[in-house]
Amino acid sequence: MAAPVFSDQGFTRTAMKAELLDAETELKLAYAWRDERDEAALHRLITAYMRLAISMAFKFKRYGAPMNDLIQEASVGLMKAAEKFDPDRGVRFSTYAVWWIKASIQDHVMRNWSMVRTGSTSSQKSLFFNMRRVQARLEREAEADGIKIERHILLQAIATEVGVPLHDVEMMDGRLSGSDFSLNVTQSSDDEGREWIDALQDDGPQAAETVSNNHDNDTLRQWLLTALTSLNAREQFIVRERKMRDDPRTLESLGGELGLSKERVRQLESAAFSKMRRSLEAQSPEVTDFLH
Repeated sequence: MAAPVFSDQGFTRTAMKAELLDAETELKLAYAWRDERDEAALHRLITAYMRLAISMAFKFKRYGAPMNDLIQEASVGLMKAAEKFDPDRGVRFSTYAVWWIKASIQDHVMRNWSMVRTGSTSSQKSLFFNMRRVQARLEREAEADGIKIERHILLQAIATEVGVPLHDVEMMDGRLSGSDFSLNVTQSSDDEGREWIDALQDDGPQAAETVSNNHDNDTLRQWLLTALTSLNAREQFIVRERKMRDDPRTLESLGGELGLSKERVRQLESAAFSKMRRSLEAQSPEVTDFLH
């Protein structure tokens, strides 16, 4: 399989050269964002730890997801960590961010692993990312002792090791041993034989179209980030809570938190979208093509 390609290698190189924050500076930035909604502090905090997100994304490339998707999911986890981080708890932001970054990447990998979903419970997630590692270790230990371990005993040992029910291990074993990658098997024993996947008609976009779409999406993403910075802190908060969460907040809940009526929150949301549209239109006359 060809090595995954991240669409913006310059971004990765820049992230790896970002400043290293000491504990005191990190704490000041976290307080500035939490208490004052200082966008510059947030940007500096996220930029400094983007290398951490990228580094963690590379650890999951063996699951077959495109590298740019993994980095994007890692970035989402990093931003969620920055949004929820409480500097009063006395924990370094990097320690806190690791959990959010890993959770975001793992959720993405599990959503895209197979046409038959592997599940999303804590035991299923633990199995998905640990089963093969534990199995390999148990098999090595048995082989070192000159023992041929039976399959049912191996699965029971995995269940005990990971701390999940045996039936969960049996189900996950069947799914991970399925035919997700069978199309990559060659049609003959010859090493140069064509893989079965090569015999399928490609209905997807061609290379030129993919490159063009990726470029357009990257451009639009940058436009949207710029448009978001044109809003004040309250408007940004409303847009994030209404449009950028996995479970969008209702107008009523935002009104209760902000001390505003439902109608007033709706008006602020509408005004924020109008500002963003004007910002987008100012950046390029082609923006209307992206918005449709």
